[in-house]
Amino acid sequence: MDAVRIISANRAALARCGDGTQVVAEAWQAQALAQAVGGLLARCGPPEARAAAGALHATGVRPAGLAEARAARLTAVRDPRRTLCELAELLDELAATLTEVAAQTEEEALYWHCLEALDATGDTTTSTTALLASLP
Repeated sequence: MDAVRIISANRAALARCGDGTQVVAEAWQAQALAQAVGGLLARCGPPEARAAAGALHATGVRPAGLAEARAARLTAVRDPRRTLCELAELLDELAATLTEVAAQTEEEALYWHCLEALDATGDTTTSTTALLASLP
């Protein structure tokens, strides 16, 4: 499945989230997808972008126990520029949503999970932007 379709699925799932725990789970889904996109582009992407793609692959983190990552269905990145732009937008949406959940929750554990996911999202956004800049 093409990366843009999976990003759209992530966006739809984020929109359906009913609570903060689900938002955090979607953040980790996005991390797994970023890692997979980076890995695929590091192997098969434009030669001048492969180093930055490898950095994205290394930045994308996935906590143990992530059930059924959508990223496992990734088979193609047909349009790297569009994919990375869409991924960056998804990551921005996640950052805003995670910040909102963290600010509103009274559960300490959820607060820290949001911050951990927010930190990872920030790192991934930085790597995604660098990869986008390296594309021809």
